[in-house]
Amino acid sequence: MIKSWDYLNYYKKNKKEIIKLVDKVFSSGNLILGPEVEKLEKNFSKFIGSKFAVGVGNCTDAIYISLKALNIGRGCEVITVSNTAVPTISAIVNTGAVPRYVDIGDDYLIDTEKIEKLINKKTKAIIPVHLYGQVCDMKKIIKIAKKYNLKIIEDCAQSTGASQNGKKSGNFGDTGCFSFYPTKIMGGFGDGGMITTNNLKIYKKILKLRFMGIDRKSNYFATINGVNSRLDEVHASILNLKLKKINKEIKTRNKISKIYFKGFQNTDLILPKINKNNKHVFYEYVVRSNKRSEIIKKLKKNKIFLKITYPHPIHKMPPYRVYSRESSLANTTKYSKLIFSLPIYPELTKTDQKKIIINIKEIL
Repeated sequence: MIKSWDYLNYYKKNKKEIIKLVDKVFSSGNLILGPEVEKLEKNFSKFIGSKFAVGVGNCTDAIYISLKALNIGRGCEVITVSNTAVPTISAIVNTGAVPRYVDIGDDYLIDTEKIEKLINKKTKAIIPVHLYGQVCDMKKIIKIAKKYNLKIIEDCAQSTGASQNGKKSGNFGDTGCFSFYPTKIMGGFGDGGMITTNNLKIYKKILKLRFMGIDRKSNYFATINGVNSRLDEVHASILNLKLKKINKEIKTRNKISKIYFKGFQNTDLILPKINKNNKHVFYEYVVRSNKRSEIIKKLKKNKIFLKITYPHPIHKMPPYRVYSRESSLANTTKYSKLIFSLPIYPELTKTDQKKIIINIKEIL
C-alpha cells in the first residue's frame, strides 16, 4: 500500500532519538513555553532569516494573532484567495474582518494583476498564501501594499524553507505564519505553529496575545485581550530535531519531484509550474487532468492513495460564500475540479514512486 502521506517510517528511523527527547522533557518539569520552545524560536528565526519568532498552538492561531497584532478586525477587509485551506479564511472571519477573494494563476498562487481592483477604504491587509511549497510574487504584492498602505501577513503553512530571490517565505511581510501540523514540511507529532516578524513592537504584542494578553513577567496581569495559544515543550523538542534535518528533507522532496517531471514528460498530465527566481520545496506535487476521477479510482484499487488539495474552493462553502462578491473566480473553480496531489514525502521509496508513475501513465 502506498499512502498519500505517512510518518511511520520516519518515526521508526528516529524512534530512539524521539523517545529520548520526550523523556528529557517529561523529566525536566517544564511542559509549556519552556527552554525547548525558546530554543525552537531562536533556531527557526535564524533559519527563516527573521529577527523574531513566536511559537503558537497552530497556524490558524498564527494568522488570527497576526491580524489582531496589526489591529485588523471588525470593519476591515482582507484580500486573499479561495484556493486555500479553511483556516486561512476562518482566522480572518474570527477577527470580525471580511475576506475578499482574488482568483489564482496557473501556478495556483494569487493573481497579483487582480488585487488592486478589490482595494477600497476598508481594505487593511493582504494574505498571500504560498501554496504547495512555492512563494507568491512578493515583489508585486509588496509594491501594492506600499501604494495603499496595507499590511502583509504571509500564510507560510506549506512553504517552510521556500524562497524567492534568496529570501525565505515568512520574511517578506509584517508577519509570517507557519504550520507544524504532521503532514507539513517541518511537521511535528501533533499540532503547532510559528509567527515570524522583523518588527519589535509587533513581536512584543504577539507574545502577549498568545498568552491571554498577559506579560509573563507581570504575575498574570492582562493588559490586552488575548488568546490561549501556547506551544508545548514536547512538540518543540521534536521540532528542534526536525529543523536540523529540514534542508536534507527539502532536497529529497526536490529529487522526488524531478523523477515525477521526467516520468510524466510528453503526457497529457499538467505538471507543476515553477516560477522564475523561486526555490520550490514541494510540500505537494500538484498535477491537473480531466481524468482525475478515473486516475484516483483505479489507483485506489491498486492500493495507491492520492489526495486532492483542495477539492472545494472556500467561496463555495456555506459559512464563507456570503463573503464572495467577486463576479468570477474562474481559475479557482476550474482547477479545483482537475487538480490532485501525488505522494512526495521524504520516506517515499523509488520503487513506490515508479509504481505510481507506471499506473498513471497506463490510464493516460
